[in-house]
Amino acid sequence: MLNLYIKTGCPYCLRVLEANETIKAPLVLRNISENPQLREELIEKGGKAQAPYLEDTDRGVSMYESLDIIEYLKVNYGNGETVEIKTVGNVCPID
Repeated sequence: MLNLYIKTGCPYCLRVLEANETIKAPLVLRNISENPQLREELIEKGGKAQAPYLEDTDRGVSMYESLDIIEYLKVNYGNGETVEIKTVGNVCPID
């Protein structure tokens, strides 16, 4: 299962979601903005309150950083298509 922890309005999360429109990985979105318990779950799993955070339970892999997540999804779940990656110029505070 591919769990992607995201935050509403986060440009880095949006970058991953837009790239995944091409990759088409079967992501289960876990929005910490909509559910405070998911924020606590994210901190427990990853050690910090930062989004996006990918957890691939089938492969035992987890990571932060949007570009790393996109590359991982592209290599492991992609269909070989070129993935457009948007430039992000602002930050996404969790709190």
